[in-house]
Amino acid sequence: MPSKKTTLSFRISGMHCASCASNIQRSLLKEPGVQEAAVNYGNERATVSYDESATQLSKVTQVVEKMGYHAHGQDEDPELAEQERNLELQVLKQKLLISGALTVLLLVGAMVPSAPSFLSEPWVMLLLALPIQFWIGKSFYLSAWSAAKNATSNMDTLIVLGTTAAFVYSTAVVFFAEYFVQAGIETHVYFETAATIITLILLGKFLELRAKGQTTTAIKELMQLQPKTAHVFKKNEIVEIAIEAVRVGDRVLIKPGEKIPVDGVVVAGHSSVDESMLTGESMPVEKHIGDVVSGGSINSSGSLEIAAQKIGKDTKLAQIIALVAAAQGSRPPIQGVVDTVAAYFVPAVIVLAGISFIAWWVFGPEPVLVHSLLSAVAVLIIACPCALGLATPTSLMVGIGRGAQQGILIKNAESLEVANTVKAVLFDKTGTITVGKPSVQDMQWQLDLTQKEQTAVLSAVATIEERSQHPLARVIVEKIAEITKSVSSTKKSMIESFSDVPGSGVKAVVSGKRILMGNEKLMTEHRLQIEPHFLKQAQKAQAAAHTVVFVAQENQVVLFFALSDTVRSSASGVIAQLVKKNIVPILLTGDTQETAQVVAAEVGIKRVYAGVSPAEKEAIVRTIQQEFGSVAMVGDGINDAPALAAATVGIAMGEGTDVAMESAGITLLRSDLELVPKALALSQATMKNIRQNLVWAFGYNIILIPVAMGVFYPVFGWQLDPMLAAAAMALSSVSVVLNALRLKTVVV
Repeated sequence: MPSKKTTLSFRISGMHCASCASNIQRSLLKEPGVQEAAVNYGNERATVSYDESATQLSKVTQVVEKMGYHAHGQDEDPELAEQERNLELQVLKQKLLISGALTVLLLVGAMVPSAPSFLSEPWVMLLLALPIQFWIGKSFYLSAWSAAKNATSNMDTLIVLGTTAAFVYSTAVVFFAEYFVQAGIETHVYFETAATIITLILLGKFLELRAKGQTTTAIKELMQLQPKTAHVFKKNEIVEIAIEAVRVGDRVLIKPGEKIPVDGVVVAGHSSVDESMLTGESMPVEKHIGDVVSGGSINSSGSLEIAAQKIGKDTKLAQIIALVAAAQGSRPPIQGVVDTVAAYFVPAVIVLAGISFIAWWVFGPEPVLVHSLLSAVAVLIIACPCALGLATPTSLMVGIGRGAQQGILIKNAESLEVANTVKAVLFDKTGTITVGKPSVQDMQWQLDLTQKEQTAVLSAVATIEERSQHPLARVIVEKIAEITKSVSSTKKSMIESFSDVPGSGVKAVVSGKRILMGNEKLMTEHRLQIEPHFLKQAQKAQAAAHTVVFVAQENQVVLFFALSDTVRSSASGVIAQLVKKNIVPILLTGDTQETAQVVAAEVGIKRVYAGVSPAEKEAIVRTIQQEFGSVAMVGDGINDAPALAAATVGIAMGEGTDVAMESAGITLLRSDLELVPKALALSQATMKNIRQNLVWAFGYNIILIPVAMGVFYPVFGWQLDPMLAAAAMALSSVSVVLNALRLKTVVV
């Protein structure tokens, strides 16, 4: 039975640290049939690829459930997930208030000499600490037990070991005080230590959960763009229905100020539409009959009637939300280092705590048991795998969300990471450096044909170009319609075959006649003769930066169209920005050398590759990669797809073809070249933020674990109090998330 690879993404609740995510990921990869698995602690999601012939979705989710976590359906309502997180935050807040109040009483009894004497009674302190240890701290025990049953460990294992050791020691003192006195062991209790540790860790979790909620702001804002209802024409009446009830083909009325509920095409009315949340474009866009509108954009002025074309998950807004969510859950290469550390982190800390206990027992001052216990507890508590687990995903989530707000749609974390290293950017010409909306400047006939013969040729050309997706095709059709004064007259020819010649043009059979349309290279390859005078006219047009399209019928070159395109107003500035950053701009086009050189000179590009096919574009990209190491390719058409896929990172223009966008790692939601350096700057800012987080997370553990073990005691007599260790551990995670949130205000 042939294998069928299925990839799905679902939320996992109950994870407390990076070790949890790492343990789940390892268990998923052990499941027969699972080919790939990535679990992201930052956004609590798992992405799993499995062979349907070897396993089932239910078995995949059972792996998660058996470990004590909860796997949610991949079609889970995002609003329900948000409600669950808010409820978790509320419950955590209530527990924190109770735990905090009891801990304050314990600290007052233990540390304030003038406090009521009953608060310092060991029995009273035991009763105050009991609910904190086993009710407030119940989730830690459950999580640690689940990990132990699966022969793994996590951050909760460290918390349980540390606080239980302090609590059990103190309880033993309460019940067996005389034995401690007889043995010469100090009878001090540490209930306030265990309680404070749990309370501070809860406080850190509360702050972390609140801060993590802000990392998904971009998705929340996009989701809020989705209206709940739509006004639909039903039997000559306008009826307000739920958005889920709208069907493809329905005629929908959008009143001024309303959000457009679905993707569609305008069939009546005209207005200006605010698309800023989808594309980042601040200026409203005029919409007339025949124009396409996207769900989630806002109708600013006049009324519009649209025919629904895409609904639900097929709308552009829904796809953007899905892509942003998937990108935020993906894992960049740099995460591999963190995963490796997280896998061994908790066992290593337990070993270090044991070493610390033994060292204090052997070499420490009296009372050795107390010093040994405090040192081991401090080591267990201060270690923080959470900070490591949050370092990368939180920055990615904020960075990718920030990009979506700016009109930069990042497909996956790897694209965001590698964009940071780009040393050269290759640009397609038509639709990228230029606006992509050329006009026919000239039309020359090589053969002396009658009016009827010319009309027949133009009719065949129009029939062919209506099938083409090339940006120049529509322009030629419009020109022919203008010449013949009737669009319908260009549709009488019957097309019998049609095929693209990538990078050169098209060939077809129309009404029994063989037609070729394309560049000079296509004519030469088919050994068609172009008369010198006619060729000179074409070359003159090319020298003026016009694109020339030859037309041949039945092995004879009949005419050419000379088209010119407008260079984007922002192109020169964008190229200058790249050069200033020591990034080499390169023009890569299928157009002629003459046209390419004129455009390149106008925008400031010195390196040009012209007259290249899609296959040659891909080969050139790979050659330039060998020279620079990391390169970006910016394009918009089908012929750019191979080069976009071959580049270190492909960047597709928003008005380009679906094939180009599918091949690219980054899509610019509006066709604005200024977004290219912004995308690269966003990558640099995000990676800088990740490195800062990793330096903090690794540095925190590398420096403070030895401090907790007592490296400063021989010189300064310092031994770290476990309560201070708990405070430091809680703040470490919060600091990483807060640093990641700085990306929300980064200027790109």
